[in-house]
Amino acid sequence: MVEEKSNKRNAIWARDQLILALDLYIRNRRSLPSKHSSAISELSAILNRLGAALGQRGGATYRNANGVYMKLMNFRRFDAEYTSDGKTGLTRGNQDEARVWRQFADKPAYLAEVARFIRQAITEYETGVVSMTGPDEQAIEEAEEGKVATRIHRYRERDRRIVSQAKTRALKQHGRLFCAACGFDFQKLYGEIGSGLIEVHHTKPVHKLEPGEKTKVADLVLLCSNCHRVIHSRREWITLEQIIAAIESAKARQGHFSLTPAS
Repeated sequence: MVEEKSNKRNAIWARDQLILALDLYIRNRRSLPSKHSSAISELSAILNRLGAALGQRGGATYRNANGVYMKLMNFRRFDAEYTSDGKTGLTRGNQDEARVWRQFADKPAYLAEVARFIRQAITEYETGVVSMTGPDEQAIEEAEEGKVATRIHRYRERDRRIVSQAKTRALKQHGRLFCAACGFDFQKLYGEIGSGLIEVHHTKPVHKLEPGEKTKVADLVLLCSNCHRVIHSRREWITLEQIIAAIESAKARQGHFSLTPAS
């Protein structure tokens, strides 16, 4: 699809914006709102607020009603209910539209939950509750729920207060800090210069957090930097259980190998 011409080319649609557009589409699948409807205008306003939160800048036509309506028409080309009698919808679009459709179109409850989270996050960002600023991290694959969920997830993982609490709990329980996936212990290998080194991973899907809900220490696990990077290496983030299973499978295939210094 080609959006309206302007002096400044608009940024491509973020995954989060596509999710919000698809949510409107699925909720009105049998009779889509018109270009001049209040539903389209309201979504246009939300998408502009989201763009500002993500640091996107565009021209005067950025996510305007016409562009939003055209995006709904783009989704129609994937909808078997619409194309079954030979209709096509707007055929020019981008690959992310297809990915978002495949991921969410047949899971309306999940889609609605993620869309609710994104709208809530916009408000929390605007009121200073959470931060979504800063560049994306190259080593972190954007979550399937979008850029907002990814940034808030990382914001919570870097919260010094909660990280300190997670480390304190581990020291009280085990007397040392080690990776919950592979067992790596920085201090055991590096001595005092490795003391206190460990990363924290938030295990609860961020989009399931309720408005105002605080991060709980029970939702955090300690990971070495390698395992943490592997968890975030795919769009559908890998779970702790999956990475533990992968390590055990690798051990079985290759013979036992030690990831940590001998005791």
